[in-house]
Amino acid sequence: MRPRSGWSFWGARFYEHREAEPLDIHVHPGAEIGLVVAGEERIHFGSQVIRCRQGDAWLCAPWEPHGWEVPASGVRNLVLIFLPEFLGEEMVGTIPWLALFAVPPTIRPRLRTPETRRRVLTIASQMDDESANQHRGWQDVVRLQLLQILIELSRDWELLEADAQKNLSQPTQADLLRLLPALTLVHSTPERRVTVADAAAACALSQSRFQHAFRATMGISFGRFCLRNRLGLAAHLLLRTDRTLYSIAEETGFHDHSHLHRSFVAMYGVAPGDFRRQRTARGPGA
Repeated sequence: MRPRSGWSFWGARFYEHREAEPLDIHVHPGAEIGLVVAGEERIHFGSQVIRCRQGDAWLCAPWEPHGWEVPASGVRNLVLIFLPEFLGEEMVGTIPWLALFAVPPTIRPRLRTPETRRRVLTIASQMDDESANQHRGWQDVVRLQLLQILIELSRDWELLEADAQKNLSQPTQADLLRLLPALTLVHSTPERRVTVADAAAACALSQSRFQHAFRATMGISFGRFCLRNRLGLAAHLLLRTDRTLYSIAEETGFHDHSHLHRSFVAMYGVAPGDFRRQRTARGPGA
């Protein structure tokens, strides 16, 4: 899915996986909600793997590297991708909707009951129809349906308890837009090691204010964000090209291949060469 000019909603699309598919790593500026309609899918966030079975959902934050892996045939899912401005400053209960994406992947909201799963799949099917037919006012309808899905996800989310909310980061769209120049700089120059000073200057903020705002909005430090995204690109190149580790290290801004090797092991829990061999030799169901 690609954004059309002037649109902040990228699409709602059902995928039919007629055969097993190997892991690939993706990153995009949109927030993502995925729903498994049939079968099982594995969602990778670095070394963390979330198994999603029929009725399960996953959430990916804007600019967050993540991977899809389909271990067997017969999988059907729905993927929703939207830019943050599509929902703006909307709240889910008492918190900004972005807060659902700002916590670590393993503790983000999940669909916990059969009833909730059925409701969300019904809404998602209606959303797919609206985005496909694009009748007058369809984006307004889809926006409301997307909020319905987020509300369903949040209803029994443990982190929405009053005590947990006190320590919950609550970023807004305005916070994210303020950081957009830095985010764009990182993703437009993957071979460059963007410094805090560079990023803060791009956002017209002091370094200390920028670092505080970045962690509060993105849920991680700026340095960690840069490293995570460079490693995400490295993982994609390992899986989808036959380029050497030396070449990949150069393109992704590492000093040398040994630096990439150490950082990759820390993030993915496996050496780059083993990562490539495991995913190409054993096949997608391994």
